[in-house]
Amino acid sequence: MPSALPDGEPMPEDGALPASALAGAGTRPLGFYLHVPYCATRCGYCDFNTYTATELRGSGGVLASRDNYADTLIDEVRLARKTLGDDPRPVRTVFVGGGTPTLLAAADLVRMLGAVREEFGLADDAEITTEANPDSVDPAYLSELRAGGFNRVSFGMQSAKQHVLKVLDRTHTPGRPEACVAEARAAGFDHVNLDLIYGTPGESDDDWRATLDAAIGAGPDHVSAYALIVEEGTQLARRIRRGEVPMTDDDVHADRYLIADEVLGGAGFSWYEVSNWATSEAGRCLHNELYWRGADWWGAGPGAHSHVGGVRWWNVKHPGAYAGALGAGRSPGAGREVLAAEDRRVERILLELRLLEGCPLSLLRPAGLAASRRALEEGLLEGGPYEEGRAVLTLRGRLLADAVVRDLVD
Repeated sequence: MPSALPDGEPMPEDGALPASALAGAGTRPLGFYLHVPYCATRCGYCDFNTYTATELRGSGGVLASRDNYADTLIDEVRLARKTLGDDPRPVRTVFVGGGTPTLLAAADLVRMLGAVREEFGLADDAEITTEANPDSVDPAYLSELRAGGFNRVSFGMQSAKQHVLKVLDRTHTPGRPEACVAEARAAGFDHVNLDLIYGTPGESDDDWRATLDAAIGAGPDHVSAYALIVEEGTQLARRIRRGEVPMTDDDVHADRYLIADEVLGGAGFSWYEVSNWATSEAGRCLHNELYWRGADWWGAGPGAHSHVGGVRWWNVKHPGAYAGALGAGRSPGAGREVLAAEDRRVERILLELRLLEGCPLSLLRPAGLAASRRALEEGLLEGGPYEEGRAVLTLRGRLLADAVVRDLVD
C-alpha cells in the first residue's frame, strides 16, 4: 500500500500561504503536477499513492470515482488560483502523473490542462507531459491528447523481456512500448520518454542490454533508467522475504548503471541527471528540472506534494477524502512545513549535485568543503568544474551519489 505522509504543521482550511512564500515569485518558474491516482492493477513493486477499483470499493463511494475525477481536480486548480492571488506567472510546465493517467478519457486530461490554462495561462513554450501505460493508449487517444495541447508523453516500458515484466507485474507485452513511441510520433509528439527499471530479480546483463537496445531502437529522445527499489509493504518485498524471488545487490545495480551509460551514450544520449538521459537539451524533462532546481510547483490530486517559495505541503491521500474536502470548500492539504534557510541549503546540495551542472561549492560549509576535496582526490568529482567553483559528479561519483551527498551536506 502507499507509503505514509510526512509529519508537519496543520494546513489552513482555506489553503492560505505565508506572505513570504510569494516574495520574489516572479523570478522563479511555476509548474503544475496533476496526480491521477487510478491503476487497473497494482504492480508488485509500487508504493505510489494509487488505487485499483477493488481497493476503492466501499471506501469513498462516488467521491472516489474516476468518472468525475477531472471535475474534482479542476476544483483544486481553481483553489490554487485563489491561493496564489494575483501571481502573474504563466505556467512553464504541466506534468500529469499517477497511477495511470491514461485510464481517464483523453478529454478529461485535456479538460484538466484547460483549467490550468484558463486560470493561469501557459508559457508560449510550455512543456505539457502525461505519463501513460503502453496498454492504456491507442493512436486515436494519443492524437486527441496532442490536439488538446500535450506535447510530451512518457511511457512506462520497464523491460523488453517478458519474464522481467512478469516479476514486476506489468501488464503490457514486449514490443508494445516501442509501438507506442511510433504512434506518439505519428500523432505529432516531438518529445517522447521511455521509463526503464534495472535490477529486477531474474534479470541478467543480457536482458538489460536487450532492453536498452529495444528502447533506443524505438526512437525516443529521452530515457529514464532507475534501479529497482524494493519498498517495504509491497507485494515484491513480501515475495523476496518468502524466498520466491532473489534480491539483487548494489554491485549488480552499479554494473547495470554502467551498461546503461555506455549503451545510451553510444547511441547519442547524454546524461543530465543521474537517472536521466536525453538526445539534446530540448529533450530534457523541464518539469523534473523544476523539482531539482527548487522552483515552484503546485501538486494537485490525492497525496500530491507542492512547493512555493520555501513552503512545502501535501494533500490527503485517499481520493474520497480528497474529493470530500474540496466539495466542502476546504483545502485538501493534510500538512505543511516552512523550510528554514538551512533546510533549503541542504536540499539544494541534495538535488543539484545529481545534475550535469552540479552544485556551487559556495553552498558547502567547511566540513562539506573538506569532504569535497577528498571526493575530488578519490575521482568522484570532476576536476575542471571544481576549479571553477562547482561540484560535478564523475561517472564513478554518480554510482556513489548518495554517499557523496551525505558527506557534502555536513
